[in-house]
Amino acid sequence: MHDIRAIRENPQVYVAGWSSRGVEEADGLVARILELDAELRHAQTTGQDALAKRNAASKLIGAAMGRKDMAEADRLKAEVEALKGDIAAAAEVEAKVGKELRDLLAAQKNLAAEDVPDGEDEAGNVEVSTWGEPRRTGPAKDHADLGEALGLLDFEAAAKMSGARFAVLKGQLARLERAVGQFMLDMQTDQHGYLEVNPPYLVRDDAMFGTGQLPKFEEDLFKATFLDKDAAYAIASDRTKVVEQHLIDKAYAEVDRLVSSGAQVADVLMASYEELQSELKNAWAFNYFDAVEAELAKERRYLIPTAEVSLTNLVRETILSEDELATPMRMTALTPCFRAEAGSAGRDTRGLIRQHQFSKVEMVSITRPEDSDAEHERMTGCAEAVLKALELPFRRMLLCKGDMGFSAQKTFDLEVWLPSQGTYREISSCSNCGDFQARRMDARFKRAGEKKTEFVHTLNGSGLAVGRTLVAIMENYQQEDGRIAVPAVLRPYMGGLEFVGAA
Repeated sequence: MHDIRAIRENPQVYVAGWSSRGVEEADGLVARILELDAELRHAQTTGQDALAKRNAASKLIGAAMGRKDMAEADRLKAEVEALKGDIAAAAEVEAKVGKELRDLLAAQKNLAAEDVPDGEDEAGNVEVSTWGEPRRTGPAKDHADLGEALGLLDFEAAAKMSGARFAVLKGQLARLERAVGQFMLDMQTDQHGYLEVNPPYLVRDDAMFGTGQLPKFEEDLFKATFLDKDAAYAIASDRTKVVEQHLIDKAYAEVDRLVSSGAQVADVLMASYEELQSELKNAWAFNYFDAVEAELAKERRYLIPTAEVSLTNLVRETILSEDELATPMRMTALTPCFRAEAGSAGRDTRGLIRQHQFSKVEMVSITRPEDSDAEHERMTGCAEAVLKALELPFRRMLLCKGDMGFSAQKTFDLEVWLPSQGTYREISSCSNCGDFQARRMDARFKRAGEKKTEFVHTLNGSGLAVGRTLVAIMENYQQEDGRIAVPAVLRPYMGGLEFVGAA
């Protein structure tokens, strides 16, 4: 999320920043944001002024009646009624414009850090370093062929029960995948000081919004709803009746007030009836459908695309002390992840590289602003340590502005060597998001001796993706006879087994 005050004070920074991240007509976007901001502030000021005048006039009514100056009392009452209309009109504008402004800001990418290179796509990424010697001789079968030949990887059975982009792992290969995940988790906790967390895999809309998956990437998410639409309509109908009764009670009160003022009963009832009918019609339409959506949203959950969502949201709507962040808060989790991959049709359709369901060890750090750059470097090093321990050749890439994720302000990707493709493929992405996610989650901290709060910085990274690491092991450790050697660091997790596929 973006700070509207920062946009107001430095609009050209956002025009340039969003333009460099592929936003078309960023100048028009910023102009619209500032226009809505001005409308919102005008409505707020108008409403506050009208409220102050109404309160002042209300106090004077009693004084006028005490003096038996009924003419003045009636004038003040009329003024109060008019001001009520002004307050309501301002509130309506404030709600409408405020929502449009929030929605527009929520849909915009984070600004890139100053040292992030320009570029439209992965062609603009910059190689920072390499480690290990890529395997260019010997067998170079694709991991899918290797696994199927061993009878340990079954895509056909998975497709029958779940469709494309699922796999069944069996026997020693299933154990190797489990060993990979456990080894990574042990390394991040025992050697790198991350706190192990076992978080929920199903989260609400707000959690997805907080880390930037919603609203922009809803099509890439799997969701589960525990309340069907018919049930939601039934609940919404009950709630709408409450709204109706509230308006009816309001009308009765207005009738009593007008009658007590001496107005003709017939005129009062007709005016009240017409007003009530109009209000009921509008209230029923808007409140009914809003209530349906509210009931469905309450029971809707999203399957996490990464444990980043669950771990980062552990600090949502909290105010941490500076002492709690003297050392960055570091958390890790090994979880299944679920991605619809709606935007990747035709890419990596065979094999384990791009699955709807996969496991990953995620790292998340919460820091003070001044600590996040150093923590980003540390986190990336923690991911690299896994690849070094497994002796898998890799390179570190600094992503350009056009290839970074929505919430990131700077990202390092680690790419592992795959002999079957003769190239490096992404296996980890480590991002510093600055205060972008914290603003969406309202995650803050307070410095010692200070009254005001500041937004924390959040970072996330893969440490690593288990399935892709398994792919890299299978291909880089494949033998001439089709077996797969087990990396030395994984053998204790495999009961001493040295080869997958051994009789």
